[in-house]
Amino acid sequence: MSQQQRMPWIVGVSGASGTPFAAAVLRGLLAAGESVDLVVSRASRLTLLDETGIAYRDAHWREDLAAWLARGADGKPETFDVDLSGVRHWAAGDLAAGPSSGSYPAKGMLIVPASTACVAGVALGLSKDLLQRAASVTLKERRKLVVAVRETPLSGQTLKQLVALDEAGAVVLPASPGFYAGATHIQDLVDFVAGRVLDAAGVPHGLYRRWEGELGGGSPG
Repeated sequence: MSQQQRMPWIVGVSGASGTPFAAAVLRGLLAAGESVDLVVSRASRLTLLDETGIAYRDAHWREDLAAWLARGADGKPETFDVDLSGVRHWAAGDLAAGPSSGSYPAKGMLIVPASTACVAGVALGLSKDLLQRAASVTLKERRKLVVAVRETPLSGQTLKQLVALDEAGAVVLPASPGFYAGATHIQDLVDFVAGRVLDAAGVPHGLYRRWEGELGGGSPG
């Protein structure tokens, strides 16, 4: 009997602030038993270093990713225990990588967080790196693309590019936390956004309390 074909979610991390959002999405995918192909852009590595102190290196990606995903949104290390066996790493400059081709099997792609530069590159089809190329492939193959844009305020040009992505079939999902779920810690707010990303992808999770039509249901007291 042939082994079942691996069907990963491609996760692209761009240079916008919000690396805890990406970490929460990755943990959610892995907890749901999903395979992940990870592309961490060069710009996002600077953001990750600034926000967490972790230097993400291609040659040591597994240990660097483990340290990142174990870290809570409050900066506390070793908050989470994550199994990385379902993750495959691709260098951002590797345009010959699997996700650069439409024949490479994938369920879709999640860009978390998505910077305005990333939004522009994907909307214009620039494919300047593997992240943008994989997103272009996802659109042309009519696969699910979720773009968790993280910027404020938004310029008119960026708004036009987001509309273009929506018209191309992408889900434009601002990294905007809701407060009705009874958040008491920063991790709760991060998990709400991550949960909405996973909702858009159709991946089950338990990252936040869902609205059930009861006012005050999220009150901690």
